[in-house]
Amino acid sequence: MQQIQLEPVDALSITILMDNSTDVLLMSDGPARRPLRRDQPTARVSTLDGGEGPDVFKAEHGFSALVTVTKAGATHRILFDTGVTQNGMVDNMRRLQLSPAEIETIVLSHGHFDHTSGMDGLARELGPTNLPVLIHPEFWSRRRIVLPGVETYELPTTSRGALEGVGFQVVEERQPSFLLDGALLVTGEIDRTTEFEQGFSVHEAHRGGAWEPDPLILDDQALVARIEGGGLIVLTGCGHAGIVNTLRHVRRLTGETDLHAVIGGFHLTGPMFEPIIEPTCAAFAELDPDYLVPAHCTGWRATHRLAAMFPDAFLQSSVGTTFEFGAVG
Repeated sequence: MQQIQLEPVDALSITILMDNSTDVLLMSDGPARRPLRRDQPTARVSTLDGGEGPDVFKAEHGFSALVTVTKAGATHRILFDTGVTQNGMVDNMRRLQLSPAEIETIVLSHGHFDHTSGMDGLARELGPTNLPVLIHPEFWSRRRIVLPGVETYELPTTSRGALEGVGFQVVEERQPSFLLDGALLVTGEIDRTTEFEQGFSVHEAHRGGAWEPDPLILDDQALVARIEGGGLIVLTGCGHAGIVNTLRHVRRLTGETDLHAVIGGFHLTGPMFEPIIEPTCAAFAELDPDYLVPAHCTGWRATHRLAAMFPDAFLQSSVGTTFEFGAVG
């Protein structure tokens, strides 16, 4: 694999716009800046004295993050995934006083609807737009989940015509690609090299007129940056490629071994993936990230195991939290 040079950024922040959980009692900790309850907007609540209450963040089974990059005195904002409901992500942006109009590029980690359905609300918020949307070519695949004894469930698929109809500029790339003049890396397709990360065995795709096994979900990709004077920051959506595969791929691709932060879904939830929690934790001990922020589909058991094994690195994800790295501010 030919190594590519990733230009360092002065500062980077990742704001969790949508995740499976929210917790207003969390306190700021290290690079994790939690919003104060008094900063949240209010909503009309007729049953409360005074007629209003806090307009709190909404959580859902989906993921979305706003990546803010500072380089050479300029600030850029990239949207990574958009959550599972039409308006959940954009409503949380409003609560955080973040403007969708400031987004310059959208990266979608893969085609599953719990990462893409918020494009609907974003399109209505922005109106006609020419924002680029970076995806892997397999993103459009029709897919379904086939579980023994359970009715087969076909996953909703994003409409290319609908995205392009409101002006989004779809950019398909299987190979690694850069944003911001080499300051952000979209991994493209990730090499599968670990013995224990074997993919999603009950996942199928419709190709050539028939359904066939699709355990690898090849459109899964991550977003990577490197902090000036620090290490790599890796943001994943679901981590269907395997979180260890992803991190090892990023290190080989960039030639950088220092992992500063790993944030996002690690897909270790449920009986199908819980058997690989221990080898994943063992691999994290070797990879040695400074900060570890499991989110979305990582699962309760895996999250608690990671928190127990890496207490100094672990940070809890929550809707509304901003993780700040480098000279932010």
